[in-house]
Amino acid sequence: MRHREKTSTPAASKAKRPVPELLEDGTSRQKKTDTNLINRLDAAADPSPRDDPVELRIGILLWPRFPLLSLAGLCDALRHAADMGDQSRQVRCSWSVLGLPGTRITASSGVEIPVQEALQPDKKFDYIAVIGGLLPFMDRVEPHYLDFLRQVDEAGTPILGICTGTFALAGMGLMKNKLACIHPFHVDDWKRMFPKERFATNCDYVFDGNRISCAGGVSIIELATELIRIHCGPDRAAKVVHQMTVSQRSSSSHIARRHALGYASADSDKLRQAIILMEKNLSIPLEIGVIAKLVNSSSRQLERVFLAETGASPSEFYRTSRLKYGRWLLTTTDSTVNDIAFECGFSDAAHFIRHFQQCYGVAPGRLRKALGGPQA
Repeated sequence: MRHREKTSTPAASKAKRPVPELLEDGTSRQKKTDTNLINRLDAAADPSPRDDPVELRIGILLWPRFPLLSLAGLCDALRHAADMGDQSRQVRCSWSVLGLPGTRITASSGVEIPVQEALQPDKKFDYIAVIGGLLPFMDRVEPHYLDFLRQVDEAGTPILGICTGTFALAGMGLMKNKLACIHPFHVDDWKRMFPKERFATNCDYVFDGNRISCAGGVSIIELATELIRIHCGPDRAAKVVHQMTVSQRSSSSHIARRHALGYASADSDKLRQAIILMEKNLSIPLEIGVIAKLVNSSSRQLERVFLAETGASPSEFYRTSRLKYGRWLLTTTDSTVNDIAFECGFSDAAHFIRHFQQCYGVAPGRLRKALGGPQA
């Protein structure tokens, strides 16, 4: 689980913001740094030719009064991964709003989105994403959508339930014996409507067989990034993270986002970029060589920077960060030690417990009990 805090800047402090440092050509140094990083991430992409360049295909079904943020977050993540630079061609990823041609679906904000493609059960998609709407409007969906989803399910295509999209799937019986990720706001609704179905709220998304559920909101960016990593590789996922969720500047929001891990600000650009990549890839750790390549460094150079500024090697820093995250989960969630071990990128609970005890001098269970954390 990753927690984010929304921070605001008082008007008085806004006037004190430093003027961006400009280079000789008139561009800001920060923009140059960001552009160079994106270029390196694009250059790290697998150049091998493919019979079919599209690696990730997602069809999207919108329920009446759906949240626009869920659609925008999913599509924007895909477009950043799909092409080079800030182009938005559907090269490596493709996405399309499915439905009845000529119709529009109204978002909860009142914005209308047109259907782009007809429902075709025989068309190949890697996933069908269902973005649910406001609960009072859930039964106003076109019956064709339900028939389409049943055909998709019979074909074995994985289905994503986003926000109350999971409610739509559960109402069709498609979440039976599946763990659902539910937004805390809708917990009481879920218990009332589906009292026999399991759910979780301490995560951004849940993979359970051919069902994937997401709490909605900014969590969709986390899920989209993970799907991109699985299908397109870590370079594409890192590009999405940089473009959508990460500020390279030291700011209150940047520090707040890393509060659970206790990361300190870093003066070195390479070190800061490497830490960001580590932070966003805790559950499935990246190889240090991959991180070095993504920050335009060698493994040896990166190790020298880490040793000089943190006193630890990259791998030691990475493992310690994962253990810090595990300690935070132990005291703020009711997840089991086994679940926390996997969440922190350890192959099993035994490895997590051993490294945790070496780091903190106490077993995870004892620490949770001593600090009065939630009991699993």
